[in-house]
Amino acid sequence: MRTIFTHAKVYTEGAFVETTVTIEADRIVAIGEAPTDQECVIDLAGRYLVPGFVDVHVHLREPGFEYKETVATGTAAAARGGYTLVCSMPNLNPAPDSMPNLQLQLDAIARDGVVKVIPYGCITKGQKGCGEPADMADMAPYVVGFSDDGRGVQADEDMLRAMQEAKELGKPIVAHCEVNELLKGGYIHDGAYAQEHGHRGICSESEWAQVERDIALVRETGCQYHVCHVSTKESVELVRKAKAEGLQVSCETGPHYLVFSDADLQEEGRWKMNPPIRSAEDRAALIAGIQDGTVEVIATDHAPHSAEEKSRGLEKSAMGIVGLECAFGVLYTHLVEKGLLSFEKLIELMSTNPRRLFGFGGGIAVGEKADLTVLDVEQCYTIDPENFLSKGKATPFAGQVVRGRAVMTWVDGKAVYTETTKH
Repeated sequence: MRTIFTHAKVYTEGAFVETTVTIEADRIVAIGEAPTDQECVIDLAGRYLVPGFVDVHVHLREPGFEYKETVATGTAAAARGGYTLVCSMPNLNPAPDSMPNLQLQLDAIARDGVVKVIPYGCITKGQKGCGEPADMADMAPYVVGFSDDGRGVQADEDMLRAMQEAKELGKPIVAHCEVNELLKGGYIHDGAYAQEHGHRGICSESEWAQVERDIALVRETGCQYHVCHVSTKESVELVRKAKAEGLQVSCETGPHYLVFSDADLQEEGRWKMNPPIRSAEDRAALIAGIQDGTVEVIATDHAPHSAEEKSRGLEKSAMGIVGLECAFGVLYTHLVEKGLLSFEKLIELMSTNPRRLFGFGGGIAVGEKADLTVLDVEQCYTIDPENFLSKGKATPFAGQVVRGRAVMTWVDGKAVYTETTKH
């Protein structure tokens, strides 16, 4: 039995085209053909059919922190948000720094994953950001790349060694950039809000100084290098110059950095993440970066914690917010509807660019895997974290009225999420 999507606005070859898409088993088998009696017809009634979203920066918390999130709950949230593939970060216990430790995560993914999950392996043993290197070669066939996300690799020689090995293995280094000695106990951006409310700030240099260091090492090694959750104007400019130089450098930012500045902060844990929401000037630089192609990926950095861990205010709450289930609506509302980005450009940032940069393949073309998302941009609703499928509920977007949501998600030709009337 084939399934055919009719009356769809289909994203293919960089543009939306009104056509039909037919899938059989796990593949797209036809575009533009009329249905027959042997096909299941799904009338999309003018809604949009796009390649499934990809999030290269997600925390699923299993093994070790299942009270925060599990593979089952995190990937269910991803499916609801329109994501068909996510890359899971190594902030786990045990950290995936060896094949036996990685295998625990792979087993959970195989058992409970609702969407496709490709994990990262650690750069250093114990994900400490220093010291003994992880068993990168053993893990390479099973990981998307290597990261110590949550910690910057502090020593130049440790990052040089990691880049050299990653280059040999044909895998990217995906770096959380943070200079520990510059943190000075900070927990929000070192800007006007911190000064006015008596908070300790995190300076921008703690991020961009390590981006600058790493780009110099990329120049030496030729390693593929991707910067996690860029938040500062200086980091954007460093990546822009590296690209102009022809280096294999890319970066991502998150929805919260594109929508908010530190002037929007409130005295609640749902406004605390690392790196922090920065100044209006930084936000403007990030928007310019996605507009000109310097910033090629938007990733949520979905980082769930328990309600208690996020209830301690800005100073004492755990770092991290969730975003998988509301990212598309937030970005469509704040970027597309406000004329900052075209709808097509948003699909590039959420789907086609991460697929290209990380070698995932896919897209809406005959022969490709049927990893598809149906979007309804007419739906207007209020973001209510209590209805999230994720265990994490802390998001700065709570209460926002947005337009646009995923109403159907297909992975390998099977529906893994279909919207219900309850939200």
